[in-house]
Amino acid sequence: MEVPTTALTTHQLFISRAVPHFAADSRLVGVAAAGSWAENSMDEFSDLDLIIAVEPESFEQVMSERQSIAASLGELLVSFTGEHVGEPRVLICLYNLPLLHVDLKFLPITDVATRVDEPVVLWERDDRLSQAYAASTGTYPLPNEQWIEDRFWIWIHYGTGKIARGELFEALDFISYLRSTVLGPLGLLQAGCKPSGVRKIEQLTPNLAEALKGTVAPHDRESCYLALERCIEIYRSFRSATVIQHEAAEEAAVEYLRTMRAHQV
Repeated sequence: MEVPTTALTTHQLFISRAVPHFAADSRLVGVAAAGSWAENSMDEFSDLDLIIAVEPESFEQVMSERQSIAASLGELLVSFTGEHVGEPRVLICLYNLPLLHVDLKFLPITDVATRVDEPVVLWERDDRLSQAYAASTGTYPLPNEQWIEDRFWIWIHYGTGKIARGELFEALDFISYLRSTVLGPLGLLQAGCKPSGVRKIEQLTPNLAEALKGTVAPHDRESCYLALERCIEIYRSFRSATVIQHEAAEEAAVEYLRTMRAHQV
């Protein structure tokens, strides 16, 4: 088993304790680690992202026993499934002694090849998990710039209306959405990094982090207007020349923002 040089004792102890439990279950084909373990970028705050490959005919049964399987790996404090991120097959767990966040993603062995990264195999039967990964390459989804442009100016109009109406908490949430869905991914992509929302922007691209500070507003109208204007500036700086721009919508949305701000200054 390959252990990343950045893995701490906490992570290694959990893996060493968990793998024998998985190997003792004949319904399981293998276990792999994704995320920061696979990227060798762990620190004391890193969680573990484990992929558990299951025999297809046993998958439903294993899914029904996920809680007990998770509980067998350590002192499980609490867990819940990942519907909120569109992945109900993930069981998100918090273990104690030591306190550790672990995601357990259960997949039929026939589905493991579809992935966004290159997990590291920790244990397997008859090289089946390694062979499944070897059949394809993990591809992290890139932001669809035309999809963004088709929506961006409607979003700006929406956010402006929330500020003008005084729904400032809603506006602040919306501006955060623009950071994580548009500005962060586009900026990270431009910097040659994985476009994963706003994750690790401070470490990966400090200049982008500095620019995004202007999009963080306190709870008052003028600050929210300024933050939304800054979102527009940053988006325009990242927008690719190949994107079909909605110039009329852009002009109208920007003018609406200026008008609403002028009325309430």
